[in-house]
Amino acid sequence: MVKDGIYYGVGLGVAGLLLSVVFHPAWGLPFFLLAAFCLYFFRDPERAIPAGDVVVSPADGKVVHMRPTPGGGVRISIFLNIFNVHVNRCPIGGRVTGVEYKTGSYLMAHKELASDENEQNTLTIDPDRPGSGPVIVKQIAGLVARRIVCYKKIGDRVEKGERFGLIKFGSRADIFLGPEWQPTIQVGEKVAGGSSILAKLRNTPAGGV
Repeated sequence: MVKDGIYYGVGLGVAGLLLSVVFHPAWGLPFFLLAAFCLYFFRDPERAIPAGDVVVSPADGKVVHMRPTPGGGVRISIFLNIFNVHVNRCPIGGRVTGVEYKTGSYLMAHKELASDENEQNTLTIDPDRPGSGPVIVKQIAGLVARRIVCYKKIGDRVEKGERFGLIKFGSRADIFLGPEWQPTIQVGEKVAGGSSILAKLRNTPAGGV
């Protein structure tokens, strides 16, 4: 579990207990329910990380957009509802070459404009594999999500599937891939962070070489 979940869960649980003791048990019930939800929301399950030259999903959720980018690449957008795991994972192993936070709007995360206009944090990873261009992940806040957390800094070494941050209470993750990557998923598919394969190197089997 993410430590934030413990803080929220314990705080709400204590508040519920105090209200139940001082006033009436019914007064504490909403706080106990919220505490249980926070413990559920901030869960952080282990994942089986695929081997080989593949890109894994940075987040749990549903693929809502796949758009071409200049230079022949692709942007894959994943929408996270409040019931998804919100821990974000590195899509590929390499070195962090960019971390940039930008303030912005709070449009509904599944909308196309959210990628450019919403509050966001951009993580750029230079992959280990020679000849592969940078892989970029955007953590995008949504209508409910108002807190983006990123644990990494420029120069950090990361492994594929490694946890790098989270977005609290509903959000979106965009990943930008160069033309050397062949998407292996479709719009509408559900994915799991760190374990679902989003793309493979062209002319390479999905499990790697």
